[in-house]
Order: sequence, then C-alpha cells, then structure tokens
Amino acid sequence: MTAPNGVLLVDKPAGVTSHTIVAMARRQLGTRKVGHAGTLDPMATGLLVLGVGPATRLLTFLVGLDKTYEATIALGATTITDDAEGDVVETTDASGLTQEAVAAAVGPLTGDIEQVPSAVSAIKVDGKRSYARVRAGEDVALKARPVTVSRFDLGALRPGALAAVDAVVDCSSGTYVRALARDLGAALGVGGHLTALRRTRVGPFGLEDAVAADAIVPAGLLRPVDVASRVLPVVTLDDDDARLLANGRRPRTDAEGIVAAVHDGELVGVARGEGGRLHAVANLGVAAAEQAPAARPGEGEERA
Repeated sequence: MTAPNGVLLVDKPAGVTSHTIVAMARRQLGTRKVGHAGTLDPMATGLLVLGVGPATRLLTFLVGLDKTYEATIALGATTITDDAEGDVVETTDASGLTQEAVAAAVGPLTGDIEQVPSAVSAIKVDGKRSYARVRAGEDVALKARPVTVSRFDLGALRPGALAAVDAVVDCSSGTYVRALARDLGAALGVGGHLTALRRTRVGPFGLEDAVAADAIVPAGLLRPVDVASRVLPVVTLDDDDARLLANGRRPRTDAEGIVAAVHDGELVGVARGEGGRLHAVANLGVAAAEQAPAARPGEGEERA
C-alpha cells in the first residue's frame, strides 16, 4: 500500500479535543505522521485541517490563513474561560440591552485591533501554558496582540436577563472569538461569554469539503498539489528543473516569493523565488528525487 499523503478536512464534533481527532486519523489511516493547522477548543465544532504523511510539511503554509466562525454570545455573565465551559464569576442583568446598542459596541471590535487573548489559553507565559497558571490559581494578564476582524455580523438580539446574539466572524489567524465575546460584554457593561462556536472556513477550504470524524478514510485526503495551488502561486517546472529542485538544487526562475512548485500535475514542493533562483523551502518530491537519474557532472553548477 502507498503511504497516505495529503490534507484532510474534518468536521470536528463538540466534546472532543482536536488531539483526539488527530489520534483517530492516525488509527484510521495507519500512520503516525498526522499534524494539524490549528486546534479547536473541545466545546467548538467545525473545520479542522490535518496534514498526513509528507503533506504535514504544508501545514506551515495553512496555519496562518484567515478563518470564519459562527458564534453564539451570551450577554449578562462573565466566565473564567470566556466561554460556557468555565465557572461564572459575575452576572449583570442584560434585559435593558437593545439591538442598536449591541451593534454599536461591535464597531470598535472590528478591523485591525489590539486583542488581549483569553487567559485560559495555550499561550505560554515564561515557559508555562497560560491555562495551567490560571488553574493553579495564578492571576494571569496576557499582553494585547494585533489581530484583524474583517467581519463581525450580528443576528437578532434575544433579550433577557441573560441575553444572547448570534454572530458570524471573519478574522485573522490568532484571533480569539472567546475574547471578542468577553470584550463585547465588557463594552456593554454586562459581561459576556461564548456559548457556541463553529469554524466554517479556513482560507479557501470550507466545511462542504470536510468529512465526519467517524468517516476518516484515505479516499478523503486532498492531494498536496490541489491544496498548495489553492493557497500559493504556482510555478510549473519541466523535467530537469523538477529533478534539480527535488535534489536540493536551485533551478532558474522568474518567480518571486513563496510558490508551489508543480511538475506533471504533482507537487514537487514549496519553494521561494529569490534572485532568479528557486530555493526549496519544503520538499515533497523525495520519491521523485529517488527515482530520477543522478544529475550529470556540472549540471548542478550550471543551473543552481
């Protein structure tokens, strides 16, 4: 059997960790080489992007893609985790909120903003995870970091002492939707937290292409060339240049920046065009390099 190689889109259910889904993929696909391009909290559902086999090298170029989330925000209560899984630390009657007031509070949380991540997060503080420090009773204050929220669309406010509103959020990688819920509640003076979250898009990939966690099979893998060509400019190589790049040489190119290097419908690797040469960044053409004839004397010097 050919070892599995590709990118897997999984629709993660609620109540399990992303690492549980990675373990399931390893068992179902018969390989230890499975990684992810960003986790989801156990409460959250939706799109989890996994790399399998040599395609794990592509995850570096997927983890920073923008994302879309569908969220439900409760207004009138603050929790220690900024979501429904944490203990409530304060409540305030939110029955006086209006749709107009909530919409106005969303404005400052949209665009290029400085966001303080949720304290109960995987961010390291002096070498220790922030969530571990919080659970140990420490008072953790994380530094604000720049993120971009390009869309923060609200549904109709469901009024009450604990009000609720649905939202659709487009944001940069590294944005905490839990923190958006917290900050929206704080801006309204009633506190807020996240009660539901579903990731529907990562870059150009959507849930429509995802498989259920209990339906992971090799046939569900996206080909590396199809993934790379959707997120990177494509440079098509001839036989000689593909062999050179796969062997770590540097063929000539007019390309600039990070590109997907493709030969005969397959991904040779990810490369960087610089100074008229193509430099390998992530080589996925190991098999091609092993099968190709050795470079002729002087060939590397002529084209490298």
